[in-house]
Amino acid sequence: MNIGLAYKSLTERDFAVLRAIEEYSSRYEYVPLELIEKRTRIIEEHLMLILSKLSKLKMVKKESIAGYKSYRLTYLGHDMLALNGLVRKNVLEALGDKIGVGKESEIYIGLAPGEVKVAVKFLRIGRTSFHRTKILRTWVEEPHTSWYKQARIAAEREFKALKELSLQRALVPTPFGYDRHVVVTEYVEGVELYRRPTLENPEEVFWKAIDTLRIAYQDVGIVHSDLSEYNILVRVDDQTPLIIDWPQYVYRDHPSSMDLLRRDVEYLVKFFNKVYRVDIQIEDALKKILG
Repeated sequence: MNIGLAYKSLTERDFAVLRAIEEYSSRYEYVPLELIEKRTRIIEEHLMLILSKLSKLKMVKKESIAGYKSYRLTYLGHDMLALNGLVRKNVLEALGDKIGVGKESEIYIGLAPGEVKVAVKFLRIGRTSFHRTKILRTWVEEPHTSWYKQARIAAEREFKALKELSLQRALVPTPFGYDRHVVVTEYVEGVELYRRPTLENPEEVFWKAIDTLRIAYQDVGIVHSDLSEYNILVRVDDQTPLIIDWPQYVYRDHPSSMDLLRRDVEYLVKFFNKVYRVDIQIEDALKKILG
């Protein structure tokens, strides 16, 4: 289903029901009907009509436990709450078409107040590789952190990193806001580096990317830790490289930070040397970052 159209089909009472289920989700896998009724103060007859609508839209899933009707949110239900949060915060006004899919995210084009184009990123952390995400992410709080909570943490981390990097004038998309598992940033008219765009001066593009890693390390105190040609966007108009996808960053004092930084740099150096036939040494790039 188109997420934007799904959102427009909902009323304030629909959102009240979704929020009630979300509120009790930390205590119940499936939230009992009587608790939803108590929280929303919607009489059962009307509440059942709303829940039937939300179920048909695949925003909630119904389960009968010991004869009692219970409900949980689906990913689409969480999406609706996040979009509603962004609208309430005056961060987002409209959502358009999907423009990109990552291994753990979906990107949509949107409009912020003032007809400003934005990118709306829905984090889908752990939905397809739940066990693996726990192994790779030091920020997953506990062994049984749900896929949705991972996505919320990732969104908060990404927004925080982008905000601090932007304040230091690093080459990253400017963040507009976030809610739950969704991050809104400026829309960048660009090409992903893995697509091997023609670069007028590939060495200059490389060193600009390295300078962002330098700012991240020295001024913000973080290491990207997941850098490759897949998370660098090259602006179409001026070939400026912007580094994206920051939720997996580690702090500079993390015991593995130097190993992760070296890995980030190695990926980048090898890609530019191979694809653009430049001659850049890994140690030179590391010295630039470390100062």
